[in-house]
Amino acid sequence: MRRNLTAVALVLLMISLTLSGCGEKPAETPPPPEEITAPAEPLPPEEPEPEPYTIIDPTVMPEGGVRDGVTYVPSEGRVEHLFFHPVVAYPELAFDGDRMEEGIDDYMVTVGEFNKILNSLYERDYILVDIGDVWREDISEAGEPVMVRNTLYLPEGKKPLIFSYDDTNYYPYMLENGFTYKLILGEDGKIWSYGLDPAGNEVISRDLDAITILDKFVEEHPDFSPFGAKACLSLTGYEGILGYRTQTDSEDWTPEREASRQREIEAVKPIVAELKRTGWTFGSHTWGHIRLGSNGMEKIRSDTEKWLNEVGSLVGPTTILFYPHGERPDGGDWKQTGEVFRYFQEKGFRVFCSVGTESFSFIKKDICAVICDRLHPDGTTLRSKYADKRYGQFYDAREIIDLESRPEREVGWQ
Repeated sequence: MRRNLTAVALVLLMISLTLSGCGEKPAETPPPPEEITAPAEPLPPEEPEPEPYTIIDPTVMPEGGVRDGVTYVPSEGRVEHLFFHPVVAYPELAFDGDRMEEGIDDYMVTVGEFNKILNSLYERDYILVDIGDVWREDISEAGEPVMVRNTLYLPEGKKPLIFSYDDTNYYPYMLENGFTYKLILGEDGKIWSYGLDPAGNEVISRDLDAITILDKFVEEHPDFSPFGAKACLSLTGYEGILGYRTQTDSEDWTPEREASRQREIEAVKPIVAELKRTGWTFGSHTWGHIRLGSNGMEKIRSDTEKWLNEVGSLVGPTTILFYPHGERPDGGDWKQTGEVFRYFQEKGFRVFCSVGTESFSFIKKDICAVICDRLHPDGTTLRSKYADKRYGQFYDAREIIDLESRPEREVGWQ
């Protein structure tokens, strides 16, 4: 009888639980145990937050003529323009007696020389301005497009200076002769250089490349660049840009080579973006570093289209063209406007830079363009008998040149 009572009690308990809802099946079946206990996917590392960087328009007078306690005044005088090639990081590799030694000695400066030049310019009250801020396109009274010189509003007592760097492509010959290999983004989000030292060790640095050296100098001396300007990078395209092999060539092209090129393109994009964000600009040096005074129009057109497709597509539009070898088109661009010059102007170029013995500039009257000459601190001018006359306002060549590292060659000054 007790056993029957127990059974009846169990039946009544089950009925009670069912009526109370405790025995209902959940609306959603819980995930299996392995889905609950599986570890979460690791999150990608956070990219460093870039430090704020301010770029200011020097053609606008600060309100009240004062900014951060500094008085600004209008300037319409000459804007000096110096240009450099990539700097020699390891002189022992550059000046080792091989066939490249003489050319490097002629056209480059070493890291030590570049640092001395920066310090001298700073001590002599030069400040950096963007080449794109010096002139602008306007409309004449006749309704024609024309270039005009801007009034720059500078800190009182300061002198404007444009910097440009040619061939910041890191050609293969440079990699074998004591230069850095490429630009990279460091863990801090800043631009660093990558390369190998003479022993073959990998070196990541901000002290061995003209771009990273200038970045650091401006960080330490912000009044050297009160508007945030750095330099205009003059790029070819036939060996890629900034150390990344983004180019095509005339050899048989394979899917593997195109895939490699696309990887290089994706790798360089953040480098370009960070340079642009921090005051660097870009100009064309033609795709193939071709001579504009001796090549025909067919060659010039195809080269320009290739630059626009392979370089301009990565760095964005530019109005600046730097003549390779300093060679002027059409037999003299400031004397006449020929077919080559008109073609480049139609392609959007407005400021045309050659090489000369002074920072010369001339606004053309028959077309919307400016032509300029730049000065070139390098082995030839550091040794020149005209070093004082042409470069004495910037530095004393005797204090800059590293004769111990360079090949033993004559100097023109006493």
